[in-house]
Amino acid sequence: MPDKRHSEMFSLDGRVAVVTGGYGVLGGSIADGLVAAGARVVILGRNAERAQGKADEFKRSGAEASILTADVLEEGQLRRACDELIEREGHVDILVNAAGGNVARARTDRVPVFDLPFDAFDDVVRLNLHGTVYPSLVFGEAMARQGKGSIVSISSMAATRALSGVMGYSVAKSAIDNFTRWMAVDVARRFGEGMRVNAIAPGFFVADQNRAVLLNEDGSLTDRGRSIVDMTPMGRFGEPSELQGTVVWLCSDAASFVTGTVIPVDGGFIADSGV
Repeated sequence: MPDKRHSEMFSLDGRVAVVTGGYGVLGGSIADGLVAAGARVVILGRNAERAQGKADEFKRSGAEASILTADVLEEGQLRRACDELIEREGHVDILVNAAGGNVARARTDRVPVFDLPFDAFDDVVRLNLHGTVYPSLVFGEAMARQGKGSIVSISSMAATRALSGVMGYSVAKSAIDNFTRWMAVDVARRFGEGMRVNAIAPGFFVADQNRAVLLNEDGSLTDRGRSIVDMTPMGRFGEPSELQGTVVWLCSDAASFVTGTVIPVDGGFIADSGV
């Protein structure tokens, strides 16, 4: 690859980036970072009103943004959305799989794991694993026809560490790590070096889904929140904006030789043995 100026290596100017779950706290912040790097961001999700609200936020700042309404678990909706995007934009360059999260009925904090409802386990695995694989296959196929594209999925600390209460979520995120490596190898060998697949593994960030688990109503730490902070060498939760740099890098030419990786963004949580 010809040498580029540093700023050009990290630029996403002219690239079309689909962000599933791009109106959530973490997905929305990642979308912010992609827009700041020059991408034309497309917010994909089931809730058209929330997706449009995020797109309008970008438009008010002068950025290009649009929405696609689709359920990440419905193949037909995803294929229609992809076809619509290609017809509208002509190409898709980036997919960030930010849809996901735990399912309340699948938590095993206060009951033995044997009491986990089987359907709740299915729900949390489908949301996090299938909800990443399906968009990757649909939009990844469009990228493969171009011979170039970057897919970034969201893993978790729960993929490699046993975190209490989230067995189904942990299983799904572990599978995402494997899927990331498998998909990266397959598409690079079949479609060329321009196809890259990676993931980030966020540490602990306060979002809508976990706020009550980590923080009391007065903003103080819950027992679980205190335990997490104590086990994080940096001694705090992450800020959603701190995910942006790693994702932008993975989507840019600066990471042109990076594929099949899962990169922690965790304040050192995964590195600390506790000793």
